[in-house]
Amino acid sequence: MGWLSAPEYWLGRLILERGIAAVYLIAFVAAARQFRALIGEHGMLPVPQYLARVSFRQVPSLFHFRYSDRLFAVVAWLGAALSAAIIAGVTGLVPLWAAMSMWLLLWILYLSIVNVGQTWYSFGWESLLLETGFLAIFLGNDRVAPPLLTMWLARLLLFRLEFGAGLIKLRGDSCWRDLTCLYYHHETQPMPGPLSWFFHHLPKPLHRIEVAGNHFAQLVVPFGLFAPQPVASVAGAIVVITQLWLVASGNFAWLNWLTILLGCSVIDASSWSAVFPIPAPSAMASTPPWFAGLVIVFAAVSLFLTYWPVRNMISRAQRMNMSFNPLHLINTYGAFGSIGRTRREVVIEGTDEAEITDHTVWKEYEFKGKPGAIRRLPPQWAPYHLRLDWLMWFAAISPHYAYPWLRGFLVRLLQNDPPTLRLLRHNPFPDTPPRYVRAQLYRYRFTTWRELVRERAWWHRTLEGGYLRPVALEKVTFRGAE
Repeated sequence: MGWLSAPEYWLGRLILERGIAAVYLIAFVAAARQFRALIGEHGMLPVPQYLARVSFRQVPSLFHFRYSDRLFAVVAWLGAALSAAIIAGVTGLVPLWAAMSMWLLLWILYLSIVNVGQTWYSFGWESLLLETGFLAIFLGNDRVAPPLLTMWLARLLLFRLEFGAGLIKLRGDSCWRDLTCLYYHHETQPMPGPLSWFFHHLPKPLHRIEVAGNHFAQLVVPFGLFAPQPVASVAGAIVVITQLWLVASGNFAWLNWLTILLGCSVIDASSWSAVFPIPAPSAMASTPPWFAGLVIVFAAVSLFLTYWPVRNMISRAQRMNMSFNPLHLINTYGAFGSIGRTRREVVIEGTDEAEITDHTVWKEYEFKGKPGAIRRLPPQWAPYHLRLDWLMWFAAISPHYAYPWLRGFLVRLLQNDPPTLRLLRHNPFPDTPPRYVRAQLYRYRFTTWRELVRERAWWHRTLEGGYLRPVALEKVTFRGAE
């Protein structure tokens, strides 16, 4: 089946496969390091309680058969080890069926985690990783030429990802249409990075050019992905460049990196060789009939399932980041349909004093990624995902987002729970737990150039009021914003 082979995309496939495995590795390591406090047996949203309310058909997961924190850790670290093996090139050393089995096992393991992750795993990049991870099953290995249909399905995924994101912006906040969203976004995004302060202070005309360039990259360029070469390669390269700009300007877990990998898969070998010296590919065998048949079936099913995201994209009521099936296959994507104009942060404080007075000394907990101390440069964490830090950003927008888990978080702070404290950068009560904890709501803004030089602070913050009254371990109640 020579028509099914696309040897000119051998390098694009190699980058895509190794890249997906690298993202899997990061995702599994993050799951292993964070799950006990978030969804473990004694976590804020325990998996056993969740599984008691849902069926396997609703949320397919290996943990329906048995759950324990030890088993979850085994699943996460097994996924990390398998991902590392693929990065090292093991799939190129084993038969094709074995390589496919490795990718399938990875997908099953991560699907099992995502489907019990609840609020902590409700981000669009989880579905994107599962969709690209499933696609990797049908990419073949180094022994066979890249399947043309699978490579085109990667383009179709990239189109849905970029074009859907562009449409949600045009239909959403008016600042996307008048080109002013980046007056605010670098400052108000969920987790700014070390360069976000500098991006925020770019001249406003350049911000408008950024937005216009984003619209071009997401609403025009995606159609070029289906053009003949070298136009398709140019379109893929534009996607890669614009995504690298986003990587530099903020922390969005592995969303941008998966998009970059998909963009690289569009570029053919001749286009790569025009820019970089690349070696000649090793000899590849003809596509086995059984593998060709599986690829054709996969392509047919994928095209059938594409109906739902396409219908969502053309709808006036377009929804962002939605899966239409519990397997997270062929999803719809999009982000930041609305942009906040001001930034608010929930700051958690504790005290070890027995009674609260006007003179009580409150000590602040510091998170790893989200803004806290005003003199701390926002750190770079992506593609690693700090789930608690991201949910704290949502909690600052509305207490509604914090209802399911904030009470459990406070209880664990009052207990000096080790797994919970490992999610934080600094615990002000290392020896004994606090007697009370509270939450304050602050308004944050980036300092100006002059303030940065004078105060050596990246942020300026103003107290807006109480978010949560002081509570003790024996009486933890969530009252919402006050």
